[in-house]
Amino acid sequence: MRKLLRIDCSSRIVGSHSRALADYFEKNWVKANPDGDVVYLDLAKKQIPHIQNQTIEGFYTPHGQLSPEHKKATALSDKLIEELKFTDDILISSPLYNLNIPSNLKAYLDHVVRVGHTFNVNEKGYYGLLENKSAFLVTVKGGSYKDTYMEQYDFQEPYLRAILGHMGIKTREIFSLEGSSDAKLLEHNKIAVQNSIALSFKKQNNDIK
Repeated sequence: MRKLLRIDCSSRIVGSHSRALADYFEKNWVKANPDGDVVYLDLAKKQIPHIQNQTIEGFYTPHGQLSPEHKKATALSDKLIEELKFTDDILISSPLYNLNIPSNLKAYLDHVVRVGHTFNVNEKGYYGLLENKSAFLVTVKGGSYKDTYMEQYDFQEPYLRAILGHMGIKTREIFSLEGSSDAKLLEHNKIAVQNSIALSFKKQNNDIK
């Protein structure tokens, strides 16, 4: 049974374009995987705390030497990583806040990007431990960035692709809605993104056949 981990992080619960597009993606995913399971993590409703000193100490302490305080400090990380390990597809929907991802998504990533658990290092450098997983990104930007001078200020998509790759997770596709603050562009661009999502699943179905 295939499993999808969906992560939303927009602070806007109602009227969120990233959430709406993630809904559309999930609907298509469920249709393509009728026996699949969806695990939903809403970072606006379930606040992930920023990692503290004891959490970092626990990350770098051998398991057999962990104090009760370290075990408590790393318990959330353990849970989130376990959830990530037992998923096949990952859907992350993210608005662009101040040129990058929202802080709640960064806090989540700080808990799951963990040496010895999701990545490791040897004489050749870093390598990811979470292979054979596919990530799909739904990103939303108020302005227009792609192929404009503003593209150099987009740290959202490059960061997500890089940090997921650091854990061995391949970003399969990015569905980006731009110009969401422009009423003249919004509806046209939203339909275009929905069509891209639908086409992606159509291609996947054809590949399977």
